[in-house]
Amino acid sequence: MGSAYTPGLKVTRSTIVRKVRKLPLKGDVLVQKGQTVKPHDEVAKTFLPGEPVTMNLAQIFNYDVSMAEEIQMLKELLVVEMGQEVKKGDLLAKKKGLFGIEFFATKVQSPISGVIDSLSEITGQLTIRKPPVPIQMEAYIPGEVIDVLPEEGVVVETHAGLIQGIFGVGGEAYGEIMVVASSPDQVLTADMITPACKDKIVVGGSLVTAEALRKAGEVGCTGIVGGGIIDVDLIEYLGYDIGVAITGTEDIPITLILTEGFGEIRMATKTFNMLKEFNGRMASINGATQIRAGVMRPEIIVANDTAYVETKSHIEEGGMGKDTLIRIIRAPYFGQIATVDSLPPELQQVESETWVRVLFAKLGDGSVVRVPRANVELIEE
Repeated sequence: MGSAYTPGLKVTRSTIVRKVRKLPLKGDVLVQKGQTVKPHDEVAKTFLPGEPVTMNLAQIFNYDVSMAEEIQMLKELLVVEMGQEVKKGDLLAKKKGLFGIEFFATKVQSPISGVIDSLSEITGQLTIRKPPVPIQMEAYIPGEVIDVLPEEGVVVETHAGLIQGIFGVGGEAYGEIMVVASSPDQVLTADMITPACKDKIVVGGSLVTAEALRKAGEVGCTGIVGGGIIDVDLIEYLGYDIGVAITGTEDIPITLILTEGFGEIRMATKTFNMLKEFNGRMASINGATQIRAGVMRPEIIVANDTAYVETKSHIEEGGMGKDTLIRIIRAPYFGQIATVDSLPPELQQVESETWVRVLFAKLGDGSVVRVPRANVELIEE
């Protein structure tokens, strides 16, 4: 029987999760190797350079910057030095007025609080930088620091249950899982979102309605997990179409994770049952998704107190076989859970008139459909 490697989504009660927590610029690492950390613990910090603000002093004082002597005269008008901190309204430069009368003097005051950065000898522009922006890197997951990257960050490891979704929006968050759906095919509606859902990661069944999404933001939910959402509802909520960009940086009050796809899609039974087991437990979630090169999946991580037992999944042991659980990730069966019925070894021609390797998948309703192997993902059990 043929086999193929296909990237899979993990839905597992016990695995080792490692997270590299790296600063965007070099900075200070605040923890040591072997140290135990909590999700909101600060593990590293740095400062991003402040935004520059420019002022054309040459134009203000009517100096010709093409003449070296006038550049020198411009420098002499400064009453501040490079690297000096200033506050909004502080005097930066001054030119005496007619007959030396103070009333006619030309004065330039700082438009912002910041640091004097530079005076260009080519343009006569004075640059002031706003105060540096502090960047704190949190651990994100509870666990142990297993490696320190000097001046950059750390690697945190934990034993955890891990559920990967197929799509998400919103960044990293931490909260208590609260399952409000009674079955994996129940639609998450606005009336199911109550004040008790504040700061919770609310778990629905199939569809997350637009009204439920808005209500969750109003109530103050940390996140929402559901099977699917109508694409136009998500676009309306965000205010724009995501396209193929990396998600996770949206300016929204909650993190949304879809386990199956777009539309009213029943959440996989295994996924729903596992979330029910985790009900009331604290979880780290991240909606960041990248479907193209460098695949990144939205995730739900629930720290496990039990020791991790190394086991090989069917993915590691040779890929797909008959009855392997898969998820179809392209139309017209996007998001549907199926099992492998057969894996014909020969190439077959598909609708695009290309010849590819295919498989026959048995859908939930018992029907068998032909799907290119590149259009499915294994579900790790």
